[in-house]
Amino acid sequence: MPEEGRNVGNIIDDQTRESKEAKQANSFLRRTLENPNLNQYWYSAYTIDVLVKEIEDNASKAAFLSTPSLYFSLNDKQLKDNSYVFDVDPQWQKHPNFVRWDFNDPVNIPECMWHAFDLVLIDPPFITPEVWSKYAEATILLLAPGGKIILSTVQERGELLKQLLKVEPQVFEPSIPKLVYQYTLFANYQSRHLSLHNPEIYQH
Repeated sequence: MPEEGRNVGNIIDDQTRESKEAKQANSFLRRTLENPNLNQYWYSAYTIDVLVKEIEDNASKAAFLSTPSLYFSLNDKQLKDNSYVFDVDPQWQKHPNFVRWDFNDPVNIPECMWHAFDLVLIDPPFITPEVWSKYAEATILLLAPGGKIILSTVQERGELLKQLLKVEPQVFEPSIPKLVYQYTLFANYQSRHLSLHNPEIYQH
């Protein structure tokens, strides 16, 4: 086998091993099943790791809209204590940092949380313009002046999201193992971690 072939094989093996190790290390993925009735599809362990690094580098208080896999994977205890997960899934309702939130009533958010977060993470269960408009309403209400946004959806929603939230597509594409189509990450700022390719995603 040529040297180039061995190198590519070694890289793929390393990435596969790292992905398996990350999944074993991620307690959220180990213990939390996706609920198809809520259209839940978790990011891969490696994608979660990259996003958590990005969050912990940029936030002191974050709002996680329909992104429980990210909130519950935070390593920074102070950030986790300061942040909140906004979701409709009742399995987390006893957690002190859980806020029951339904996108059909997007501004039903405690007033003490208005404009209180320096980063908002968003991954809606649906990708229609109507749903995104509701998530944008909530995001604008939650975000502090100058705050940052990271979201994931299909690339085709890029123009709409640029209008709603002034976000731009990022190089890093998230791996969502049980989702049949590829998502794109968007952000409203220049990101270090999201400017790199995800080795889990095949580059055409």
